Amino acid sequence: MPNNEILICGAGIAGPALAYWLRRGGSRATIVERAPEPRPGGQTVDLRGAGRTVIERMGLMDRARAESVDQRGLALVDASGRTTARVPADSFGGEGIVSEIEILRGDLAHLLYEATLPDTEYLFDDTVTGIAQDADAVTVTFEKAAPRRFGLVVGADGPHSVVRALAFGPEQEFVHPLGLYTAWFTATDDLDLDGWYLMHNAPGGLVASARPGRLPGEIKVGLSFRSAPIAYDRRDVAAQQALVAQRFAGVGWETPRLLRAMRAAPDFFFDSMGQVRLDRWSRGRVALLGDAGYCATPLTGLGTSLALVGAYVLAGELAAAEGDHRIAFRRYDEVMRPYVSQAQQLPPGGASGFAPSGRLGIRLRDLSMRQMTRWPMRNLLAAQFAKAGDIALPEYGLAADIR
Repeated sequence: MPNNEILICGAGIAGPALAYWLRRGGSRATIVERAPEPRPGGQTVDLRGAGRTVIERMGLMDRARAESVDQRGLALVDASGRTTARVPADSFGGEGIVSEIEILRGDLAHLLYEATLPDTEYLFDDTVTGIAQDADAVTVTFEKAAPRRFGLVVGADGPHSVVRALAFGPEQEFVHPLGLYTAWFTATDDLDLDGWYLMHNAPGGLVASARPGRLPGEIKVGLSFRSAPIAYDRRDVAAQQALVAQRFAGVGWETPRLLRAMRAAPDFFFDSMGQVRLDRWSRGRVALLGDAGYCATPLTGLGTSLALVGAYVLAGELAAAEGDHRIAFRRYDEVMRPYVSQAQQLPPGGASGFAPSGRLGIRLRDLSMRQMTRWPMRNLLAAQFAKAGDIALPEYGLAADIR
């Protein structure tokens, strides 16, 4: 089995991006995805730094800009809706908390999906159930499809990666919780955001936020809270919504309105925030990519850049090594490790800075936000945002489309 027959688990951002670059390097990719089709919607993600450069090298920047979400910046509001701090989108050269180019996760994933057609085989509504490596290939069993053999397998299936669990070990060995839980969903409401990403902090480590979607009247909502570990059924949406409603009962601003919208949301998603850390991102013929190998959490704003850059580097190193996965996986780690280490450094305050527990902490957060574009806070935050571009992207000779 030649190493240019590669299975990718996950059709989000990292998986299709890898398939695109693998095709440029002469490999064939098959992508298996649990969802029945490309997942639409989702929250906004940033195109910044080296991730933006990868999109430019793919020739997709014009389309990404056309589908970007128009946002004026981030604004903090109190319980009565009064603005307490603002950071415009053009701060830090368009690479700040809200970047110059923000696009819905589903829209970016769809752009990448289309860019892989018709050369990439997709197995939707299925997942990997077993991985058996030998000297020549990997035998993969699926939930629905018949077993197949591939030269290499790449897990690009998120922080709860099935591939990682099968090839590396239990999730608890690699996922490090931050003590934060978040519900994300889309609401259709006449809440006037005036183009701003509005965020309200309440005592108890609670954060309610709403930001514009791409379509008129579409609002992307986030409800986050700090907590010790919670045992919950990831398949029981009603129980998750009840938990969120209980945590946010009595919170001011537009929170009651957002909780009502939550019950009818078609895309409700609830999860804990945690960073994924491994000493190695490969084991034999299996490698990890994006959140499956090095999730940095949404607090850093660098998850999309890590996924795009990781896909480019992994495919490039496989092409440079002419398919020798031992050399390519080692080089992938060497090139990406410093970038990932920087990206996983949380902003000042970490989880407590994002979701202060008490009223004093909330007031201090408002104050720091007001000072964000001034010295010395500006220099501290500029260093954080600059991490998105803190890698010299190699030239792998993949620029010419071979189709």
